[in-house]
Amino acid sequence: MSDHSKYYITGAFVLGAVVAVGLQSLQQHSREAAGHQQEQHQIALRRLSKINDLDTLKKNLSDIEIASGNIKEGIEGCIGDTPLIKIKSLSEATGCEILAKAEFLNGAGNSPKDRVALSIIQMAEERGLLVPHSGDTIYEGTVGSTGISLAAICRARGYKAHICMPNDMAIEKSDLLLKLGAEVERVKPAPIVDQNQFVNLARTRAKEHTDSNEKPGRGLFADQFENEANWRAHFTGTGPEIYEQTGGAVDAFVSGAGTGGTISGVALFLKSKLPDFKVVLADPQGSGLFNKVKYGVMFDPKEREGTRRRHQVDTIVEGIGINRVTHNFEVGRELIDDAIRVTDEQATSMARWLVEHDGIFVGSSSAVNCVAATKLAKQLGPGHRIVTLLCDSGARHLSKFWANKDVGGAENDVSLDKILAS
Repeated sequence: MSDHSKYYITGAFVLGAVVAVGLQSLQQHSREAAGHQQEQHQIALRRLSKINDLDTLKKNLSDIEIASGNIKEGIEGCIGDTPLIKIKSLSEATGCEILAKAEFLNGAGNSPKDRVALSIIQMAEERGLLVPHSGDTIYEGTVGSTGISLAAICRARGYKAHICMPNDMAIEKSDLLLKLGAEVERVKPAPIVDQNQFVNLARTRAKEHTDSNEKPGRGLFADQFENEANWRAHFTGTGPEIYEQTGGAVDAFVSGAGTGGTISGVALFLKSKLPDFKVVLADPQGSGLFNKVKYGVMFDPKEREGTRRRHQVDTIVEGIGINRVTHNFEVGRELIDDAIRVTDEQATSMARWLVEHDGIFVGSSSAVNCVAATKLAKQLGPGHRIVTLLCDSGARHLSKFWANKDVGGAENDVSLDKILAS
């Protein structure tokens, strides 16, 4: 383990303990009381809804006190504290509790990237790098979700967004970015060493803006892959939420990695509280992170020269999988215990399974997470509790990941055993 990693892990463990104690002491009692009161209200209202006589209904309704005063501060107030739901079909099939953070219910861009985008903007504001309504523009290279979150939050806080993205991403994402008022550049996929690669291009565009005498305000490169605001957003948000929602009774966390911020931030927090806790990477085909975790090298057979369809990762999965180690991934890499490879076929079949059996309609990275969580459950055996993420809706993946994969009301069209074996 490098000295750099030790510094982050040690510091995170200490800070994690402090944050956890604070969360428990300040939130647990109030949340339990509020939850109990809300449950009692719902029971009473369901009972009243069965009364046919309207006069009797109104009279009884006046006796029920309904809690009030829960107003969110703008769209940013709808970010975080997402539900943790049990995926019933996978839990029943494995004998483990497979739970998922419903990150697609974040209220701005409807993905876990809401947390990161808000954290990046807040940190820049604190440092005086952004001034609302001044023409300041945030530039970012992204495959979609981070850009969507940035575009929405920029509008809410008085900034503009300029998004650079590969032109082979699902068209729904760039269409949505345009509707949110972002400027979008779709560019040919290229390796990170190419200055026209989408991340490098965003960095260049930000500098060009700042240096320009014609454009108002400044350009800020969000730099989600290297910006520490990324992993810190999950260290202070996603990790503590999982701990609180499970009451600390959780055995493992499974997540894919693109920037690496989610898996690092959650690992840094939860491993500081749960010494036996396991963190497992879910990695799509063509990505080098699986081998980096398992064997310490990034090489992947599918990345040999002349065998790639794309310049970065040979997969239809978007949002996770990469062939370089980012700062955000490196921060928590030593805490990742294992990695599970997931093929495109497994991911698409799992997506259909979730619709058929649970009514859950998600995108490609969520499907990869669920395949890996199910495989881990089979490895650990019944009685364990595993948490993963549902990242975004399948509505953002209709033209690519979900293309020609209609479920159409079919039942038992997909076998879970075949999914795991394929």
